[in-house]
Amino acid sequence: MSTDRPGADRLDPAIAARLKRNDDGMIAAVALEEGTGIVLMQAWMDDVALARTLATGRATYYSRSRQQYWVKGETSGHVQRVRSVRLDCDGDTVLLVVDQTGPACHTGNHSCFDTEELFHDPSAPDDPPVPEGQE
Repeated sequence: MSTDRPGADRLDPAIAARLKRNDDGMIAAVALEEGTGIVLMQAWMDDVALARTLATGRATYYSRSRQQYWVKGETSGHVQRVRSVRLDCDGDTVLLVVDQTGPACHTGNHSCFDTEELFHDPSAPDDPPVPEGQE
């Protein structure tokens, strides 16, 4: 993949220092749809994929099975335009808030989580109580 900006493959050292990568040098990336709050998919990023995402505003991931980078929608047209990126408190997951064009899942579903529930507790309250001291 080529990018339009020089240095688009280099992650800002201040951001890189905050990342806690797995043994393969990856962090989890979760795509959340802006407006609906639907979790669309989870994929993997390394420093280059994150740098490209931040530089281009297009969700770029790393395919572990194909061992290559891919820009969401580059071949399918099901583009993820990135609206914001956040790093979780542990530094091992990024949250991409995206505008999704078409389905996000390779199966053709809108979300990769459009599957049956493995567990659901109908008696659980909508808003669980906040533990004391964590208000």
